[in-house]
Amino acid sequence: MGKAENGEIREVTANIWEDRKHHLWFPISFTKYTVGNGRLYVNSGFLSSREDECLLYRITDITLYRSLPQRIFGTGTIELHTKDRSTPVIRLENIAKSTQVKRVLSDLIEKEREDKKVVGRDMYGAVSHIDPMEEIQDDHM
Repeated sequence: MGKAENGEIREVTANIWEDRKHHLWFPISFTKYTVGNGRLYVNSGFLSSREDECLLYRITDITLYRSLPQRIFGTGTIELHTKDRSTPVIRLENIAKSTQVKRVLSDLIEKEREDKKVVGRDMYGAVSHIDPMEEIQDDHM
């Protein structure tokens, strides 16, 4: 949300978490991750930049990957599967305290789903995996 004063828009945000992509244990990268206002933002690029935004309640699955070098340097990669068309998979690469971040994200996602009353919505479409011919065969046996 923005607040307008004298033709100027000021961003009013409460960032819950932010970090950068790390190289070894140094956060020296032009990729920045931020969570706030029920959204996940991924800003990347130096000369030309890109900002991706995903509503937290649209995230359906979280996976944490930690290779041996990542464990040595205290980082990890979180992969998020979403119901968003433009970014169906978001990777938060080489972030510090990745285990704690995954837990916080998981809790925030559940809270957003409860607040927006969309719990269980990601199961829509699961019916499409049922073979109607299989049901007919079961009825005749």
